[in-house]
Amino acid sequence: MSRYYPFCLSTLPTVFAASLALLMPASVLPLLAQTAPQQTAQQAALSDNAKADNKAEKKPSAESAPPQAVPSAAVNPAAQKGITGKAIDKVKEVAKSAGDIFSRVPCLPPKGASKSMGSLPRVASKLVAGQPVVIVAFGSSSTAGFGATSPDFNYPNRLAAQLRRQYPTADISVINAGKGGEDAPEMMKRLQTAVIDLHPDLVIWQVGTNAVLRNLDPAETAKLVEDGITRIQAVGADVVLIDPQYSPRVNEHAESAGKMMTLLNKTAELRKVGLFPRFAVMKDWHEKQAIPIENFVIADGLHMSDWGYACFAQLLGDDIIKSVGQIKLGVNVPADVRAYRPM
Repeated sequence: MSRYYPFCLSTLPTVFAASLALLMPASVLPLLAQTAPQQTAQQAALSDNAKADNKAEKKPSAESAPPQAVPSAAVNPAAQKGITGKAIDKVKEVAKSAGDIFSRVPCLPPKGASKSMGSLPRVASKLVAGQPVVIVAFGSSSTAGFGATSPDFNYPNRLAAQLRRQYPTADISVINAGKGGEDAPEMMKRLQTAVIDLHPDLVIWQVGTNAVLRNLDPAETAKLVEDGITRIQAVGADVVLIDPQYSPRVNEHAESAGKMMTLLNKTAELRKVGLFPRFAVMKDWHEKQAIPIENFVIADGLHMSDWGYACFAQLLGDDIIKSVGQIKLGVNVPADVRAYRPM
């Protein structure tokens, strides 16, 4: 199997309560507390598709939950209406920004020849059988989503939403097992508990960036990754590797980065697993599509922005869908298991 280069309005206050808690000053949060009892019921009714289409309308974390309501006598109704109205308008702006993320900068795959990622037999067979599919996104901070303005915008969540739209009747879980600052040595220590014990059908392993930044031996990283792939394949899971990102800080170590990508490619070919060439894809954005680096990398010169994560997830998802569609199982594939369609 060769590495792949891709083608690649009565309910409004309750729905927005969680987002308002994040957007409004602390002194204003008590004004929204009266909507909290209704909020859980509203959120429980949201479907996966509704969540994907309304990114800004998300459940609050424990840290962002509204505080206890203050006595109504302490609230100025006129002031409450004005402040709440402004905050709701702000939430609408955030929702619109999430929805049109690609209309501002389109997500286009690199042009030219491409090589197949290969097939994903385990995922395909599970979809055909109507069984749940478990995907584990394993990696460091760019898997965890550092740089995204919301967890909804990290790549595993964007990928999950895309796959659920593609296979609407399937039970698909994408588990984020990213941990900032790690590379192969640290990841191997938690491979069993963070990946294998979850009984994955597909493991997407993003690796190599921190090794490049630390000037670790690329050959040693590749050896650890090969050992990890062997353990993952032993439980029957499909594997896709993700190489380092094209970014200013990685480019400062160009020689090491080049060796890392070459060795990861060879490892993928040796173990017959897929590889998504993130570095080449992002380089194409900048050098061939003339997208400024600051559009897809945040100010630290390393981590991806909302748009960067979104486009990366979109192209990766398209390739996963294509790989699933290539499987020939000799059975009637249900209508919801659809073949790849180019963007």
